[in-house]
Amino acid sequence: MKKIFLSFIFIATLIAENNFDSFFQIFQYRNIGPTRGGRATAVEGVTKDLGTFYMGATGGGVWKTQDYGITWNNISDNYFESPSIGAISVYQKNPNILYVGTGSDGIRSNVIVGKGVYKSIDAGKTWKHILFIDENTGGIDIAMDRNNPNFIIASMWEIHINTWGLNSGGESGGVFISRDGGDTWERQDKNGLPGGKGKPVGKVAVAIAQSNPNTMYVLAEESHPGLYRTDNRGKSWYLVSRNHTLAERAPYYMRMAVAPDNPEKIYVLNVQFSVSEDGGKTIKSGYRAGGDNHDIWIDPDDGDRIMVAHDGCASITNDGNTFKRIVLPIAQMYHAHVDDQIPYNVYGNRQDGYSYRGPSNSLGGGITIGHWQAFGGCESGFGIPDPNDNNIVWSGCYDGGLEVYDVRTGHARNVRVWPEAGYGVPPKDMKYRWHWTFPIHISEHKKHAVYVGSQFVHRSTDFGQSWEVISPDLTLNLKSHQESSGGIAIDNLMTFDGSVLFAITESPLKQGLIWVGSNDGQIHLTRNGGRTWTNLSENINMPPWGTISNIEASRFDKGTAYISVDFHQMGDFSPYIFKTDDYGKSWKRISGNIPNSYSSFVHVVREDYQTPGVLYAGTDNGIYVSVNDGEQWARIKNNLPPAPVYWISIQERFDDMVIGTYGRGFYILDDISPFREMAKADKEKVQFFPVQDAWRFQSKQSLKSDGASLIRGRNPAYGANLDFYLPDTTEKDISISIRTMDGTP
Repeated sequence: MKKIFLSFIFIATLIAENNFDSFFQIFQYRNIGPTRGGRATAVEGVTKDLGTFYMGATGGGVWKTQDYGITWNNISDNYFESPSIGAISVYQKNPNILYVGTGSDGIRSNVIVGKGVYKSIDAGKTWKHILFIDENTGGIDIAMDRNNPNFIIASMWEIHINTWGLNSGGESGGVFISRDGGDTWERQDKNGLPGGKGKPVGKVAVAIAQSNPNTMYVLAEESHPGLYRTDNRGKSWYLVSRNHTLAERAPYYMRMAVAPDNPEKIYVLNVQFSVSEDGGKTIKSGYRAGGDNHDIWIDPDDGDRIMVAHDGCASITNDGNTFKRIVLPIAQMYHAHVDDQIPYNVYGNRQDGYSYRGPSNSLGGGITIGHWQAFGGCESGFGIPDPNDNNIVWSGCYDGGLEVYDVRTGHARNVRVWPEAGYGVPPKDMKYRWHWTFPIHISEHKKHAVYVGSQFVHRSTDFGQSWEVISPDLTLNLKSHQESSGGIAIDNLMTFDGSVLFAITESPLKQGLIWVGSNDGQIHLTRNGGRTWTNLSENINMPPWGTISNIEASRFDKGTAYISVDFHQMGDFSPYIFKTDDYGKSWKRISGNIPNSYSSFVHVVREDYQTPGVLYAGTDNGIYVSVNDGEQWARIKNNLPPAPVYWISIQERFDDMVIGTYGRGFYILDDISPFREMAKADKEKVQFFPVQDAWRFQSKQSLKSDGASLIRGRNPAYGANLDFYLPDTTEKDISISIRTMDGTP
């Protein structure tokens, strides 16, 4: 490979725009994968069109196939404000009409907020937003008698989430029946079901046996989960069985369906896929439809046609037994880091999957799943290549898991700080408390120095062979924020631990200048490698209990840093980005004109590595750029889907922005130099921006490893970008002459 300069004449006709975001509309993001699937939560088919199915993802929007799942297209990106899909329903008498309910049906710490219901009358070609009540109201399950649409059974769910816990269940939840199309509702707790005063209940699944609508089922999250049945249309209910397999981690799973031709055959979706042939008295589990199951659709005209949504995307069967796996680009990536190879690689950990390391450019044929490899760790956390040796990768996992991976040998070595498993244990009883995505930071100054965060900052200088604690507890350490999570059923899986560290960053300008943030609103700074620490939290004018989601230490001034703070679990969705230029003695909020909506909260803020004042921010549905140090922000949407942007990295050699989305995998915006050029450009003059270095690569034959996926990531365009700015809206012909390094035209 060789770095070269291109020589050519370029003639262009452009219509210039006056506002900042319009100027950058020509920029196109490219998805590179990984195309290995992700969590799906809603599925639906069409009875009279056997090849048509719909699938909804937790952060990937709505997808449609018309050829039995061979090819899929996203049909929601240009219409929906939320990519989180909780339910899909097709009106089978006229399948052009369909409804989609946004929001997640499974609750976890990083749930993506919905925005009501959408309706299409042309099979998903266009959509209309028809219903939104408020952010506090919503049901969890509903079923209708197909022969009598006035008869509806629905369940309500009382739930409370904050940064330190999830509480599923309460007396206001339960099952309701309407016999007049929803005009009036009758609570069912007086007829034998849980719910109501003195009978708290959590998440509830409901189902009607359409072949005999007098028979209905309810699966309720209780201290001992119960499966209930009625054979008289809800006049009275009786307990069939109590089985923890049917409601394992109920707040995150739990759906139910009845075979269309057999009221005794029920399907229950949870961690396992379970079937009962005798109305729930006995259960068979372990069916291979998928793992960690979230939704099911059964063709009402053919009980063998089934579609299941699960953590690996979705599966379809036409014989009721053999399932075909569907794979779509809906990966939920927690972070996105890069190395400095040529071409460079992208690293990240995928929810419900593995760690993924793959190329930004495969040098031919697109980027297939075969180009990706694991690098230790697991589905959560950070994956960061060592800047001193890109063959070494640090990778995290929930429960304090930590591994060092060697690219050359393929071996991942366990280097966790403390060998203690926290499954089922209240955080207050743990020696060290760990977040699901606890922070990892590799020093740019001291070779092999790595920092990780529990409630303390831990440091290793010998590849994790030994660890030292270099800080006191840097959280508020409130024991009331360290209790068991879950509510009716305990669910301690390190997803809701309070009083833990969430962000660690060492200044790129000074060794030992370390900024640390927690998920209970605390910011600390050490200027001497951890010998002494200063609490800066009281210097920031912000509400309590925010998660310091990201700290960006400036590359231009040692006392300057930027932080993003996430309050969405406290019911505040506003954007919070703060800046200090005096080592945290004072802070200024700089996120003022990012639109305030349910998806405005900020996950990450990044400073440009060349030009002070050029900033990039990732919110819960997009990318924002500022060229004046946060005074004004513009959303650079273009073709980026409205998925949460959890992380941004800048690859300096190629000058690319690499984005980790929580729902659509990795995206790359090639050549971000125009952002910084706009920061210093004279807006009244025609501007020709410097040309980014181009690379001559020899192409490689692509891997033959698509497997179940027919979707490939995109490679970058070959050659050099030519960027220029016109200050008015007049159509102009532009002649550009570029000379080589020796001056030859």
